Amino acid sequence: MSNVAVTAVERVLDIFEAFDKAQKPLSLTDLAELTGIPKSSCHAIVGTLIARGYLYSLARPRALYPTRRFFDLARAILEKDPFIERMMPMLERLRDASRETVILGKRQGDAVIYLQVVESPNSIRYSAKPGEFKPLHSSAIGKALIGSLKEAELRALIAGRPLAAVTGTTLTDEEALVTDILESRRRGYFLTRGENVADVWAVSAFLCVNSETLAVAIAGPQHRMENNVMEHAQLLLATCSFIARQWSKT
Repeated sequence: MSNVAVTAVERVLDIFEAFDKAQKPLSLTDLAELTGIPKSSCHAIVGTLIARGYLYSLARPRALYPTRRFFDLARAILEKDPFIERMMPMLERLRDASRETVILGKRQGDAVIYLQVVESPNSIRYSAKPGEFKPLHSSAIGKALIGSLKEAELRALIAGRPLAAVTGTTLTDEEALVTDILESRRRGYFLTRGENVADVWAVSAFLCVNSETLAVAIAGPQHRMENNVMEHAQLLLATCSFIARQWSKT
């Protein structure tokens, strides 16, 4: 794909993300300023989106806003997702049992992508959104996905990789990270203690469904998590085992 095509796609996404941030109708000038898109290019993109039914125009004030079309299209696509819709009841039960945020993730290149986030009902909680990327070495899901590899493969993956200090407690030494992951694999679950987000702990485990390796994590503030790690780990492992068994029956 050419750089021009990639830029055009990025600009369309930037426009929709601008509406998400603003939470109100925006003029063409507003969109151009918020996205950094030249006004002439923004005008052309907006014209196409209006013609395709994704935006509508307002006379007073002279502005634009998305229609439901993008939402309905995304919802119809999500309903056919090979994992999320089928796993949601189990992820929600895990959230209800732990009362902490539950995350489903997968490796995407050299990072983790969150596929689903079921947030804790507590007012103070770990918050994230599907589609967010997290580092492999500092996130609980990343550690679990690295831990799903054979030892030689995981050592090769970590060797020479820049291990950025995301927080003050991130493991930035290769051997320390390898040791942590191998020890975690032996006990059956993986743990981060403020390594990706300060004061947030998370426990995670990996599972294989349809030849795909996924990971599930329970994450929450340190003051609630640190005394409940074992309990959360047991809930998590039971959930992952149940999901894997359900998939093996189909």
